[in-house]
Amino acid sequence: MSNRPISDYAVLGNCRSAALVSSDGSIDWWCAPRFDSAAVFSRILDERAGHFKISPAGSFSTQRRYLDRSLVLETTMTSAAGTIRLTDALAIGPHETGHQIGLASPAVILRRIHCVAGEVDVDLDCSPRPEFGLIAPLAERCDGGVLVCGGADVLVLSVDVPVTTLSNGTVRARFTLRAGQERYVALERSSTSEARPRPWHRRDILRRLEHTLHGWQTWSGLHQQYRGAYDSQVRHGGRVLQALTFAPTGSIIAAPTTSLAETPGGTRNWDYRYAWIRDASLTMNALWTAACPDEAHRYFGWLANSAAGDVRGRDLQIVFGVGGERDLSERELSHLEGWRESRPVRVGNEAWRQRQIDVYGELVGAAYRFRDQLGTFTPATRAFVIEAIERAAEVWPQSDCGIWEVRDEPQHFVHSKLMCWQALEGGIALAEELGVTDRIAGWTRCRDEIGAAIRSNGWSEQKHSYAQAFDSNELDASVLLMIVTGFLAPDDPRASATVTAIASELGEGGLVRRYARDGIEGEEGAFVICSFWLAEAQAIVGDIDGAQKTFERTAGHANDVGLLAEEIDMSTGELLGNFPQAFSHVGLINAAAAIDDVMQRIRK
Repeated sequence: MSNRPISDYAVLGNCRSAALVSSDGSIDWWCAPRFDSAAVFSRILDERAGHFKISPAGSFSTQRRYLDRSLVLETTMTSAAGTIRLTDALAIGPHETGHQIGLASPAVILRRIHCVAGEVDVDLDCSPRPEFGLIAPLAERCDGGVLVCGGADVLVLSVDVPVTTLSNGTVRARFTLRAGQERYVALERSSTSEARPRPWHRRDILRRLEHTLHGWQTWSGLHQQYRGAYDSQVRHGGRVLQALTFAPTGSIIAAPTTSLAETPGGTRNWDYRYAWIRDASLTMNALWTAACPDEAHRYFGWLANSAAGDVRGRDLQIVFGVGGERDLSERELSHLEGWRESRPVRVGNEAWRQRQIDVYGELVGAAYRFRDQLGTFTPATRAFVIEAIERAAEVWPQSDCGIWEVRDEPQHFVHSKLMCWQALEGGIALAEELGVTDRIAGWTRCRDEIGAAIRSNGWSEQKHSYAQAFDSNELDASVLLMIVTGFLAPDDPRASATVTAIASELGEGGLVRRYARDGIEGEEGAFVICSFWLAEAQAIVGDIDGAQKTFERTAGHANDVGLLAEEIDMSTGELLGNFPQAFSHVGLINAAAAIDDVMQRIRK
């Protein structure tokens, strides 16, 4: 059983795929060449499903950090014999810097082992298990390393030390380093339909490692100009979002993992290696803050291209593959035990079939954020945005599965109605740029009708708060977005009342659940983005002290290298769910910006 805490991992990224590295130097997750490819290493889901570990022999302690303004990881390991420093990265392309990082990144793991002090025996254990552990590949020595083949996967391990064990697709070596000495290792993945990779020479590994660090630093230099009370966390969050971006299209995945449980031992195990339209407008705001308009431009371009089509009379799909793929049919991997025996392990996501009418508001909200560049849109994209606004006007009275993708009966969720309101509100603001000023009057009537319905049917007198659904007394943290979107004015008594009710009923210790129940067996933890929504809403309504406390308590649950999962166990503080979670870092960035905005207005 895989039992290691999720917080023990750091992420490596090259804007095409991602790997997770444990604090003891084991790469226990790597999907290549894309985020949504089958995993080469998946020990995080099953001890037998493949890993790649480099560490001192025997017991040792560790400290780690990301190198300055990058996602190149440095882990310092100290044993009784001495200290080594392990540097890990996913390679970016040979000429990629700034905006270009990830456009041609190869599927290569780079690892450097440097002895800082003493004389240390180092163990290398590389056990690829392609296709999520289904395949035990064949391994054979080649000039400069080891060739590993199984199924469609072809891997070349480049290593400049003698291999001592080579069996069952596992490569092991033990070598000794003295102070000042270094060794270099690379693992490249290709397929049987591609040319076989050549082993990497140590000088090439070093050069590419240095260039990868330089590439990340040039990206940060171009993008990360944000200044504020939480600027280091915002900038790091921006790098995480960039690492979770599929550079060839500009899409951003929800997380690089599948089936890391929201409830240990439970069934809330989903595949998040895809890109959701639902996240669009909030992600655009975060990119504007922590990256730059260029990344937002590429993201909206992917959004428009993937979702493009005639939406008249049919629902807009809510989630896509990183290349824009639509069929994400879900299946279960019964051969995997799951993290902490949390089954089933799923690949694919059935949410692609769900009806979620909030997506129209997210799409139009993203277009509004990008309004200054609307002139660069093609006529087809402009027509698509107009159709999305019209579709929101048509479907808003209908029920759906909502932002949380409940696998139960559709309801009239307040958040879904709010997002339809946002679609009409954005459409009115964009009408001139879209060339449809003749539709303003109709859109205004519809917007006002939606607003009146929300105010009448979404308010719970019993809870003195807006509720999860029409004519309900169940609370839901997503209604905090009524304040964030501007539906509720900061001085509206219902705004402060809703903030108070959500914090009281769904909150505990500065953390917030998304709702009380959803019909799925098992308890959830606090939802990280909901906690940041609370901080953002508190700032907007003027409770700056409460906002700062909520923000700092939530952000304080990040692991030692600043990464957040989807949820936090409210009793233990443990990170739960897929990791690292883009939406959690989006929430951090937007909440920090809101707090800083209010603080600046106070100073003036």
